[in-house]
Amino acid sequence: SARHRISFENTTQQAEKQPQHIECVVCGDKSSGKHYGQFTCEGCKSFFKRSVRRNLTYTCRANRNCPIDQHHRNQCQYCRLKKCLKVGMRREAVQRGRVPPTQPHHGQFALTNGDPLHCHSYLSGYISLLLRAEPYPTSRYGSQCMQPNNIMGIENICELAARMLFSAVEWARNIPFFPDLQITDQVALLRLTWSELFVLNAAQCSMPLHVAPLLAAAGLHASPMSADRVVAFMDHIRIFQEQVEKLKALHVDSAEYSCLKAIVLFTTDACGLSDVAHVESLQEKSQCALEEYVRSQYPNQPTRFGKLLLRLPSLRTVSSSVIEQLFFVRLVGKTPIETLIRDMLLSGSSFNWPYMSIQ
Repeated sequence: SARHRISFENTTQQAEKQPQHIECVVCGDKSSGKHYGQFTCEGCKSFFKRSVRRNLTYTCRANRNCPIDQHHRNQCQYCRLKKCLKVGMRREAVQRGRVPPTQPHHGQFALTNGDPLHCHSYLSGYISLLLRAEPYPTSRYGSQCMQPNNIMGIENICELAARMLFSAVEWARNIPFFPDLQITDQVALLRLTWSELFVLNAAQCSMPLHVAPLLAAAGLHASPMSADRVVAFMDHIRIFQEQVEKLKALHVDSAEYSCLKAIVLFTTDACGLSDVAHVESLQEKSQCALEEYVRSQYPNQPTRFGKLLLRLPSLRTVSSSVIEQLFFVRLVGKTPIETLIRDMLLSGSSFNWPYMSIQ
């Protein structure tokens, strides 16, 4: 009958409207759409795009036949890329997605596949949200840093350091996507990256890093110390100084610092993440935002984006335990910074330190 036919048609239309669960052809995770010729998840899409754009080459530690599934896809990059190509993802599709350098504001930044997250206006908005999350403007840091002869007292150094660590946590709590992560993931990410964020903040505020006050802050003058240990500490201070100076030499602007901090924060190297692919996609978004920004703001510096990214791996050469010893022992004693970070995340802006008037 006509009534049955209409009912059947309605049912068919509803079935067609319902999204189908399509698996990623690389790892079997839930596909987010067709990317570079095949249905893939966000993680494999980002991995393939990054590998092709940077022309990365990988090596396999096993027999070049590693399992690539949802749980093992991050364990071997060589086999993951090999599988991407084997299932038909196309290198040329990634290259076509690039916006010509002569037209930084025209069209969309990458192959969008209907995804509005990659359009230029979104990236600019993303950066503005990162900047808006900064709890204290750079000038406030700077005014604290500029003392007579550019030498700060021990207590001032420690207070400034505490402010920078606190601001790093507050910034993370207020940037897009981070607050939506599970609290265990938030803690894991900040525990791993706090020292890198600290170095970036130190460079951004031109923190004075004179050896004598730092050694005093670390308590090396207060108690007998072997010459070897003093030399080792001075070595670590030198490494810290070098990383800060190299960043300052690039004249990194505030938008670039915010993007770099987001790239550092959203790392898949943190242990026990509940959704590695999601964190990886957030890092990719931050990286794309930085690349788009640099291309449009510094068109006469074609190598600038690469130089900025190359600064990030070396941030880990600055020992987190030495940063603790230099700046935080006087404030918090033997309490590990990782514990303080967890407490700050759980308690919110009500958290307070000795010496600090931050509310």
